[in-house]
Amino acid sequence: MSGLEITFREPSSDATDTEALWQILQPTFAAGETYCIPRDVSRAEALAYWSDSPHRTVLAVSGEEIVGSYFLTPNQRAGGSHVCNCGFVTKADTAGRGVATKMLLHALAEARRLGFRAMQFNFVVSTNVRAVRLWERHGFAVVGRLPGAFCHPSVGYVDAFVMYRSLLDNERETAPAQDASSEAARRLREFDLK
Repeated sequence: MSGLEITFREPSSDATDTEALWQILQPTFAAGETYCIPRDVSRAEALAYWSDSPHRTVLAVSGEEIVGSYFLTPNQRAGGSHVCNCGFVTKADTAGRGVATKMLLHALAEARRLGFRAMQFNFVVSTNVRAVRLWERHGFAVVGRLPGAFCHPSVGYVDAFVMYRSLLDNERETAPAQDASSEAARRLREFDLK
């Protein structure tokens, strides 16, 4: 299969974007294989989880079709707000066509633009092999293993990984910003405005 040409934009407030996003989220959450979301999550709860503040939601669009989405958010508040977290979801029929890779590259660039110093995935289900390989190919390392932390619907209890990647040009750069608390407050305000 060939790769898709992808553009990125924030969701509009119209029902078309909301419905398209739900059509991607619903089968992913219902499968219960990659997110700690109830498999019978309601439309409203799923959309709120994905899109409510402080998440900044981005849509991946091919032609006129929404083929994926990611959110970008501070991983923690205050002293941990310089590290971001993301969630990714793609339409099932786009698997193997580069959508997740393009979303990850966009998210990394956006995170750097917003001043984040690192990206961390808190709970990558070990059986989600495609995602683990993609993250590793782009510089993420497994920095923690949570034994049996996820109850997979067909495999049973499996491990979850904490995966991390620096966003700094010089990964050894560890000195805090001159006024880290002000920077953290600015970053959270910027996310709250979205």
